[in-house]
Amino acid sequence: MTIGVLQSSLFGDMFGTAAMREAFGEPAFLARCAEVEAALARAQARLGIVPADAAAAISKAAEVVVAEPDSLDLARLKRETETVGYPILPLVRQLAERAGDGGRWLHWGATTQDIMDTAVVLQIRAGLDLLQADLDAARSHLAGLAGRYRDTPMAGRTHLQHALPVTFGYKAAVWLSACDRHAERLAQLRPRVLTVQFGGAAGTLASLGSGERALASTTELARELGLAEPAITWHVARDAIVETVQSLALIAGTFGKIAFDVMLMSATEFGEAAEPFVAGRGSSSTMPQKRNPISCELILAGAKALRQQAGLVLDSMVADFERATGPWHVEWIAVPEAFGYAAGVLHQSAFMLGGLIVDPARMEKNLGMSHGLIVAEAVMMGLAPHIGRNEAHDVVYDACRAAIDNDRPLYDVLLEHKEVVEPLGEDRLRALTDPANYLGAAQAMVDRVLAGR
Repeated sequence: MTIGVLQSSLFGDMFGTAAMREAFGEPAFLARCAEVEAALARAQARLGIVPADAAAAISKAAEVVVAEPDSLDLARLKRETETVGYPILPLVRQLAERAGDGGRWLHWGATTQDIMDTAVVLQIRAGLDLLQADLDAARSHLAGLAGRYRDTPMAGRTHLQHALPVTFGYKAAVWLSACDRHAERLAQLRPRVLTVQFGGAAGTLASLGSGERALASTTELARELGLAEPAITWHVARDAIVETVQSLALIAGTFGKIAFDVMLMSATEFGEAAEPFVAGRGSSSTMPQKRNPISCELILAGAKALRQQAGLVLDSMVADFERATGPWHVEWIAVPEAFGYAAGVLHQSAFMLGGLIVDPARMEKNLGMSHGLIVAEAVMMGLAPHIGRNEAHDVVYDACRAAIDNDRPLYDVLLEHKEVVEPLGEDRLRALTDPANYLGAAQAMVDRVLAGR
């Protein structure tokens, strides 16, 4: 029986993914901890701190746990963890028993947080790889949409009302530009967060000597695990972990915005876009005609849930002295859940964008709903050189009011204004009241976004 949706047999694959559960699940955490302990033993064996045969025995014992975490006595591990407060000492005891005489060299010079932090960093590395794959897929779909609909006019809306014409390709390119920045953020984040943690009891490695001799264990451990070596212990400097979760929240926020737009566009009154059709998906239990935007709803919910983890993990930054008395523990909650929700958001987004149904005809119909009022600015700017901007504004404003009051096309109303028709002519006026002719630099911006990838 589960409490949260990420581990739920019903909702787990809607709010998260199996791959991310595998990367951040309890078996994976125990496996990564065992990996770190074995890597530490091998690193110290190369330095002559730990006997080579002990390192080999420890590595062999750890390999079994990595391959089969369930081979541990989990009931004992649970019981001892509840007593100690942390799982590392109970895990070390079981690994040491399996390593025989070599087990006495296990965990040499390390402290619990060294092992747990480094294990989480390994999980983060795997998690970032999974997220990057779905982010790249979503970006590819957005690039396709931006190029395909580069010249497809639609109503641009501000405050939920028609503002000026845009193209759907422009809208998709705006979405894409944010996602491209997220890809940059993840790349820039990696060197800061994929860093080994090894400092010992107070972070000074005092039990291993002084100076370069003590630091050598950190250097070799980092090499074993393929992680960067920090200049100094980061037991209570949690900014890289916190930055990671904030980055995930930013990504989810962008896809939440995309989902919100698509969901509104799929409303009956708009009908401009729809999620991919899958028989039965989004069905109502009472209304057979319904096709609810399920992926968009899940993306929005996941983004909101992830945002809570981003706020929570900020509390871990305010840590006391050289080892926190509790703030660190919130990371145990926030980091796995953040990655879980981020995986769900990106997975649903890649699916939704990969099969997004776009209706250019409906976009054109909606664009014409205001009978040309959406390009009133175009008429004003076209008329301004002839009669002055302020006068042009007043003339077009009056024409707009008449068009609205009498439900007439703006073009027809303007034809009745001699001060408009005489300087512009009917052909020029018709061109100015065509939304497709007032797209500004929208298409050029699409080209710049696509060219910059």
